[in-house]
Amino acid sequence: MTFEGFPVETFRYLTELTLHNDKTWFDANRKRYETLYLAPAIAFVEALGPRLKSELPGDVQYEARVNGSLFRINRDVRFSKDKTPYKNHIDMWFWQGARKGWESPGYYMRLLPDLMILGAGMHQFGKQGLEAFRHAVIGEESGSRLEETIKEVEKAGPYAVGGASRKTVPRGFDAAHPRARFLLYEGLHASLEQPIPSEAHGAGFIEYCLRHFKAMSPVNVWVSEAMRGVPQS
Repeated sequence: MTFEGFPVETFRYLTELTLHNDKTWFDANRKRYETLYLAPAIAFVEALGPRLKSELPGDVQYEARVNGSLFRINRDVRFSKDKTPYKNHIDMWFWQGARKGWESPGYYMRLLPDLMILGAGMHQFGKQGLEAFRHAVIGEESGSRLEETIKEVEKAGPYAVGGASRKTVPRGFDAAHPRARFLLYEGLHASLEQPIPSEAHGAGFIEYCLRHFKAMSPVNVWVSEAMRGVPQS
């Protein structure tokens, strides 16, 4: 399939799904799901995936299918108080390295009815990855590169770099360390949030996303170096 953009009707479908989030409505509008959600999303992965793989560092991988780079629209409601069965957004993930999953950095996109989120990095380190990250933070060379990386990405555009989720520095680390603020992080990621851009409705959305992912890619480079040697479960 050739990617020609996400039609305006795609976002109208997401808006209506938000208002009518039940199986009866979804089944009655399944054709819209297939043509307005599934088809352009798969075409987007097929178009962007090879560009990320060839133009960005880190051996970026993709799978142009549901449960590959495209997340399922069905929500996992087993342990949630919210029992609405469907997501009102489109989620995609392009990961680095041979093993698919969240245990390595990658590139992420979410399209909501009126909002686009692009991201790079890792939202949550595993146990061993978190330990490696913390030692990279306090390492003189790697820690200095982290500060330089964040400055580089934030200077490149309206990107937010974060990952802090702790209130205190973990036990065994110096709260007075000059980079102690990063010891509050349990992930490291850059992101861009903004209203759906006009580019999303045409083929130029590939170049648009690629440009932003390239600008955020130094975060992935730093994380990959910090995670070097950490086994994937």
